[in-house]
Amino acid sequence: MYQANETRYEKMEYRRCGNSGLRLPMISLGLWHNFGDVDRYENSKAMIRKAFDLGITHFDLANNYGPPAGSAETNFGRILKEDFTTYRKEMIISTKAGYYMWPGPYGDWGSKKYLISSLDESLMRMGLDYVDIFYHHRPDPNTPLEETMNALDQIVRQGKALYVGISNYKPEEARKAIHILKALGTPCVIHQPSYSMMNRWVEDGLLDVLNEEKVGGIAFSPLAGGRLTDRYLSGIPSDSRAARVDSPFLGTSDITQTLLEKLHALNEIAQARGQKLSQMALAWVLRQETITSVLIGASRVSQIEECVGALDHLNFTDEELKRIDSIIE
Repeated sequence: MYQANETRYEKMEYRRCGNSGLRLPMISLGLWHNFGDVDRYENSKAMIRKAFDLGITHFDLANNYGPPAGSAETNFGRILKEDFTTYRKEMIISTKAGYYMWPGPYGDWGSKKYLISSLDESLMRMGLDYVDIFYHHRPDPNTPLEETMNALDQIVRQGKALYVGISNYKPEEARKAIHILKALGTPCVIHQPSYSMMNRWVEDGLLDVLNEEKVGGIAFSPLAGGRLTDRYLSGIPSDSRAARVDSPFLGTSDITQTLLEKLHALNEIAQARGQKLSQMALAWVLRQETITSVLIGASRVSQIEECVGALDHLNFTDEELKRIDSIIE
């Protein structure tokens, strides 16, 4: 029987999520990849255990994570039942709906029908009565924003989620969603955008919106799909995501000579800081106080340990930030 590390809260740091009472670990574990039926279950379980032992209390899922879609939630639910029943009160579990999940007119986007039906299925897959955070995964251009936000409000009032958030919303649509939820009495506590050294779109208005509206931010893909690690400093490993011909997110054509030159220059800064490139990349995102947490992905236990090591050195000098900016421009 799994017993959690008694010192799990001694090293991890937690930030308050916007203006809410919710605090999240600065490093959270995302189950986007490596937790589906195509992956080795015992490895998935070992990563959940190690994450929790390191003080990572937040586990982020979505209805379509796998593959196949839904299998990450099913496998996570099995791990919860086998190892974490007594620890549920210490865990923040989130899921989402907004991308294609099943055929027909009710299995995609942002209608009330889809969101509530999807969450009901997510809860069944995970064996839960509620999730801690439920997100709308992406804006729907064809459904009134009021309907989508009303669905999130209803979900909280039904007791199926404690908090709600949005993901992939641009600045002005995020502000509108936040205001609608506030008027309904179910505040938006968190926004989940992509953000990394290589992807800085949130700095063009979104971080300002989150700061002004007192909403937390949690960055996904803070390592730019694995680019901001030492994985590709010497080329493309045969077992890497970029080497997989079926990978829709990162391919061999993405690892260009220009990118490699930038990665080597960034790695020199990281080494001078006493960090790995991945650790510096996470610290760089967390330098923004509006960012409550960063979502990491992992394929093995050692990667989780490495990422948590980023918390040992979060501060940057002005000179370091200038050098980083000059490299990634």
